[in-house]
Amino acid sequence: MREGEDNLGVVAALVRSSFLVNAVYAESAREYGLTPQQGQLLCVLMAQPYGMTALGTVLRLAKSSLTELVDRTAQRGLVRREADPADRRAVRVALTKRGSELAEAFYTAACDRIEQLPAALGDAERDRLAELLSQVVHDNNVPTVFLERDESAAGSR
Repeated sequence: MREGEDNLGVVAALVRSSFLVNAVYAESAREYGLTPQQGQLLCVLMAQPYGMTALGTVLRLAKSSLTELVDRTAQRGLVRREADPADRRAVRVALTKRGSELAEAFYTAACDRIEQLPAALGDAERDRLAELLSQVVHDNNVPTVFLERDESAAGSR
């Protein structure tokens, strides 16, 4: 903490941190010609294809908004709809080869930028920050919308 700065309360700190991460994420997305929502979609699909219902739950989008997002992203050749092998009536969304390559590049750039946000913290402080934020994420059952770096390589292949 810098001299003369007061600690923020937990609400202000979380909200302002969220704005900071979202701004960095959106800037990375723009550089790859993506909207932040398309970036989220690609990052989610890096792990595996998803059915539309599950994808809507993970991204917290209404059916109509999700359909529009998938349509726009499919028109760009980044995702495709495919039959769900477990249910012929259902459709799931998967990355195309081009989408997988773009997802990996965007994901790496976003990770690199976000990794730099707590650059002024020491290793122990970064570990503690990760521990505390992990607890908040787990306690609130936040879906996996962004993989750990080591998980992304395995999931996108």
